[in-house]
Amino acid sequence: MPALPLQLLVRRHPEWIDRPVAVVDEDKPQGKVLWVNERAYRSRVLPGTRYAAGLSLCRRLCAGKVHEEEIDQGVRRLLELLWRFTPEVEPSADEPGVFWVNAAGLGRIELSLTEWARRLRAELERDGFAARIAVGFSRFATYATARVARDITVFDTADAERRSAMGVRLDRLHIDSGLRDALHKLGIHTIEKFLELPPDGLGKRFGAEAVDFYKEASGQNRKPLAPVPPPIPVQTVAEFEYPEADANRLLFYIKRLLPPLLEQLASWHQGLTEMVFEMTLDDGTRIVKSVRPADATLDAGIVLDLARLRLGSTNLTGGVFEMTVTAHGKRITAGQLSLFWNQPKRDAAAADRALARVRAEFGCQAVVWAKPRDAHLPEASFTWEPLAKTKLPRNLEKTGSLRIDSTAEANVEPTRSRAEIIGRFVRPLVRRVFDKAVQLPARERREPDGWLIRGLEQGPAVRVRRPYVVSGGWWVREVHREYYFVETQRGDVLWIYYDRHRRSWMLQGQVN
Repeated sequence: MPALPLQLLVRRHPEWIDRPVAVVDEDKPQGKVLWVNERAYRSRVLPGTRYAAGLSLCRRLCAGKVHEEEIDQGVRRLLELLWRFTPEVEPSADEPGVFWVNAAGLGRIELSLTEWARRLRAELERDGFAARIAVGFSRFATYATARVARDITVFDTADAERRSAMGVRLDRLHIDSGLRDALHKLGIHTIEKFLELPPDGLGKRFGAEAVDFYKEASGQNRKPLAPVPPPIPVQTVAEFEYPEADANRLLFYIKRLLPPLLEQLASWHQGLTEMVFEMTLDDGTRIVKSVRPADATLDAGIVLDLARLRLGSTNLTGGVFEMTVTAHGKRITAGQLSLFWNQPKRDAAAADRALARVRAEFGCQAVVWAKPRDAHLPEASFTWEPLAKTKLPRNLEKTGSLRIDSTAEANVEPTRSRAEIIGRFVRPLVRRVFDKAVQLPARERREPDGWLIRGLEQGPAVRVRRPYVVSGGWWVREVHREYYFVETQRGDVLWIYYDRHRRSWMLQGQVN
């Protein structure tokens, strides 16, 4: 959906349909232009310019502000439409209106991908959205093609897709206006010309954003599809041994049922928007009540307070023998999730008591910690020592998490801020270093399906970072290892090395 905020603005002002239109961050002369339609683009009004400057280029330019809530509602509506055609849809986190959908396997149930794309576009147009669709093999190439294509584009080969993307002008893409203007001064207007630049100097001259854009355009940064699951109502049922007619006791049952529902929503990065109570009475009456907080929330106290008011005003003509509680949610940001992270403060004394019981039953070697030490090889850079008393690091006492593991692996968790670690809802990053490296199968010379390092479950390797050589040890036994970080299709990052003397591949560790 090209320039989704712009489409939402025109829907609000249908009289602007035939005029040059722009979306600005604030409705003032110095407001920054964020999005423009085709008529404004032809007048050289580009994102990043000021509204006053745009008016000097195009006197008929109309502009307005579109709030984030309105954009979020538009994205949710588009997701609902796209889920009718495929269950795997990933909205772009950086550019609203850009969606990647999985069309793999549709050729068996559709006459052709072209026909499927036409039906998809027709459905979007019936709902008032203008859409451009490209069906291909990679994220960036289909995105770039869809930005400029007038009709549906279906690529038969990856080479044709890449040739089409290379000719796309940079000012047609949603990139930083400063980077776009700097490249324009150098006479670089297309993706092909941009990729001819030496990648080593991009970061120094244009910053990290130029490096990221280069990796995306060149295909170095290949990300697997991360689809957003369709909203499934979270539901639980309570059956009473004896019919219950007291509203306070019913509220107590809801209090017990609510935490698992909120945890399930939080695991999907969703907040509760509505909770529905469906009560069946012993006289056959069926009562349905619902509560809706002012905004999506994971605060059980807010929901219970609304439920208490709703049940207090409900006239029960009999006892309730069955109650179904359904929670509906919508996606919220990580920052919103962190607002409701009420993890209790860690009790070191309680941990010491628990560990003492483990030692009493399994022995002192059952509870150990990895003590760092200076060593030449990674597997020798730590040693296991018995853990007598727990002591939380200062930077983890309030915001982090400490993992104690009795396995033969050293677990090191990087320091993160409270905004990055959100309790049990976001999995922390853990680097596992094995005591003894695991030997891997020999690498085939020709790998038509990719390098299957750990089997089919993790999938083939999609990205390999260059070798980091560790050599030496001549005073005991000479060592020459070439370490690599390998990312698999499933998203796992493996730390492997090639032993030159043993002529074998070894798994040193893994990042989870």
